[in-house]
Order: sequence, then C-alpha cells, then structure tokens
Amino acid sequence: MPRTPKPDNRTPAPPDTVSPVWLIKAIAVTILAALLCGYLTFCVLFYQGQWQLVLHPARTFASPQSIAGVPYQLIRFAPDESATPQLTGWSIPSDPGGRYAHITILFLADGNGSLADSISTLASLHNLGVNIFAFDYRGYGQSTAARPSQQSLAHDAESALQYLTNTRAIPVQRIVLYGTGVGTSLVTQLAISNPAIPAVILDAPRADLLDVARRDSRSALIPVRLLFHERFPLAEPLATLHTPKLLISRSTSLDQTFRNASDPKLTVELAYPNALVYSQSLSRFLDQYLPPAPVPPLVPSSAPVR
Repeated sequence: MPRTPKPDNRTPAPPDTVSPVWLIKAIAVTILAALLCGYLTFCVLFYQGQWQLVLHPARTFASPQSIAGVPYQLIRFAPDESATPQLTGWSIPSDPGGRYAHITILFLADGNGSLADSISTLASLHNLGVNIFAFDYRGYGQSTAARPSQQSLAHDAESALQYLTNTRAIPVQRIVLYGTGVGTSLVTQLAISNPAIPAVILDAPRADLLDVARRDSRSALIPVRLLFHERFPLAEPLATLHTPKLLISRSTSLDQTFRNASDPKLTVELAYPNALVYSQSLSRFLDQYLPPAPVPPLVPSSAPVR
C-alpha cells in the first residue's frame, strides 16, 4: 500500500519586510532629485531671460515730426531673407556748408528705452555741422520686434555700418562711431573689426555688466559668473584699441575703464551738463583726428581773356 505523506507541520516563513531605513533613503533621494531638477530649471530660465537684467527696450509706433526742429529722413534697412527691412533709422543731414559736412556719425544708443530718448544728444551733434545716422536695434523703437541681446545688438551695429558703406557709399574713413551706455561696448568692438574707422566717441559707458547682474535680487543663488553672457565688455578691448578716442565721463569720478584706455585718447569730465564744453570738446577732437573736407577742383572759366 502507498504510504500516506506526513503532514508538514513547519510554519511558513513570513514574507520579507521592507526596511524603514530604505524607505527613508528613497524618499530623500526623490526629494533631492526634485530639488535639483527645479534648480536646473531655474538656471535655464535665468540663462534665457538674463537680457532683462541689463536691457530694457521700449517700442514706439510713431515717428517724431523732427529732431528738435531739425528735419530728417526715416530709413528702413537691413532686410532679412524675405526682403523685409528689420531696422529703422534716422538720417539727419548737416546744414549746407556745415563744418563737418564731409563726416557722418554713426550713433549707437544705450540699451534702455528707444532712440527717441536720444533726441537731445542728436540735436547737439547736429549743431556741430555733421551728418548723423542713428537707428533702433531690433526690439526697440520702430524696428522689428525681437528679443534683444548683446549678440543681436552687435549684429545690428554691423548692419548699420554696412548700410552706410555699401548702400550709401560713404567711405569708412569718413565715419565716426558714437556710442552711449552699452553702445560704447558695441562701438569699441566695431572699431576693432574695422580699423579704417578714423575715430570713436564713447559717452557715459554702461558696460562690463557682470557686477550689475550679480547685484540683482533675481540672480540670487544662481552661478551668475558661469551663466551670464550679456556682459558688453569694454575695459579689455578699450585697452587694446588704438583708434583715436574721445572719452566723455558723466560722473563725478572718472571711470576706471577710461583710465586704462590705450592712446591716443582725449578724456572729458562732464559731471554736470555743459553744452558749451561738450560741443567744444567734440570740435577739438574732430579737428585733431579727422582730415579736412576735400577741396573741390577749380573749374577753369570759359570767359574769354581780354
């Protein structure tokens, strides 16, 4: 007869239990991963929107009737792939017989507001008897809507110079660059890449902006030095630029950047507005470094000699 198996009276082993220590570690890792992802997302948002720390564009939709009573021509230039002009500029001719009618100033404005905020400066330059070409960067004034950056502003500055030399056929040797605010950095870079430019004017610089970004409360806990690239460098390139420079300081103490600028240079301190000193300084500078207007050849008289 087959044997009847004996019943197994052994108690089954209890199922494995989850260690509470492991659960705590898993929760901690999950929290740390979430915090890291959030921090990285915050850094990406800072990287993409950092231009807002130093650039504050304003849009305008109406052109002024005149530049402080001076007539001008509205210019649309720099077409894109669809042949649509991207930039809007103002061409302000000198008065007939102007002292510097053979010279054109390419004006590069600050990164705040729009070109309309520079009307008083443009009028003062016009009073010297010089031609002026000024424009709004993309994202500013009446130029095409875009997110501005150091790179886009530098590209627009180069486009304006090419417009003057190619479309308007103005010799680069008769173009003077004038920059204010962050435009001083753009002027310096443009002069370095175009050594035939005879002179540059830097007025109230707002450049080397890393410290500006670091002081902003929105950049707290962010590795600003690593991520920030809207710096608008000036000190280093200005120390190596040998193009004649007029450096205009608008503060009570001379900017250290100007102290280290290479020669030749003429430095003017205008802690308080002084139109006379301003115009005299520009005239002195232009007279010293710009060639005089070419003398037209004499045309022989057709009248008979008696």
